[in-house]
Amino acid sequence: MHKEIRLTGSGGQGVILMGIILAEAAVEKGLQAIQSQSYGPEARGGASKCEVILSDQPIDFPKVLEPNILVALTQDGANKYAHGLGEDCLAIFDESVEVPENLGTKNVFSYPIIETARITLGKSIVSNIVTLGVFCELTDIYTREELLSAILQRVPKGSEVLNERAFDEGIKLVRRA
Repeated sequence: MHKEIRLTGSGGQGVILMGIILAEAAVEKGLQAIQSQSYGPEARGGASKCEVILSDQPIDFPKVLEPNILVALTQDGANKYAHGLGEDCLAIFDESVEVPENLGTKNVFSYPIIETARITLGKSIVSNIVTLGVFCELTDIYTREELLSAILQRVPKGSEVLNERAFDEGIKLVRRA
């Protein structure tokens, strides 16, 4: 198993935290993991990118060359980082994002991730955790329990119930579609 994952959004959306959680969950599972990040000059609001490589073998190159999975929560992130996709890439977009033409893959899914966090849960700050629920349901990398455990180890104390609800709402988005 070897997965190259690119996560994009804007600063402040928790894209980097998503990558850290995915990497930590992989390590807990006994996989190899590398996580790297970059973001624009604005600490909040600029396009951000986080890349994660997961493998059951040693990882010999720390950069994502052709993602197997892409997540884009903002138009700016999609415009800057939704490239180099192979035809088998799984691409997940927030429904507010216009999917770029000539993406390279037909495996494209759009869900109301940010709206679900804002309206259903009342906290847009948990959009990243809703996204992880979508990610978990669309991929076979982690079980619900494996990814939820990594989430609950990373989120601020006192927010566990909200974050578990957010994760489950992401799973429900996929199941309802």
